[in-house]
Amino acid sequence: MTNLKGSCLCGAVTFEVAGALKATDACHCWHCRKQSGHFFVSTDLPRSAVTIKGGENLTWYQSTEKVRRGFCSTCGSALFWDPVKLDWIGVAMGAFDSPTGIKLRIHIHVSGKGDYYDIADGLPQNQD
Repeated sequence: MTNLKGSCLCGAVTFEVAGALKATDACHCWHCRKQSGHFFVSTDLPRSAVTIKGGENLTWYQSTEKVRRGFCSTCGSALFWDPVKLDWIGVAMGAFDSPTGIKLRIHIHVSGKGDYYDIADGLPQNQD
């Protein structure tokens, strides 16, 4: 059993994950690019595996009918990608406090990637 901790930039929102992390995906859709300033890398976990503290500093933005995005209302750090009708939540890899021991497995929504970079790591790429 792995217990990893993470937080936003200012520390107002913290989280702990119980259990093993899944390999990550890098989302290149325009929503994720706008939210993060580049592409968004996250790991998908059962909601029951994630404990969030400082929830009063967590703001949820409903970016589509099916998805909301969680960020710190103090420092603006993007932390969560939440498909509200499913039983899992995406946690931003950059928010973990220590090494996670997992690797990127796939690039998704590559058709929406920015024109200022190339994807050259040899991993699978889903266009949509």
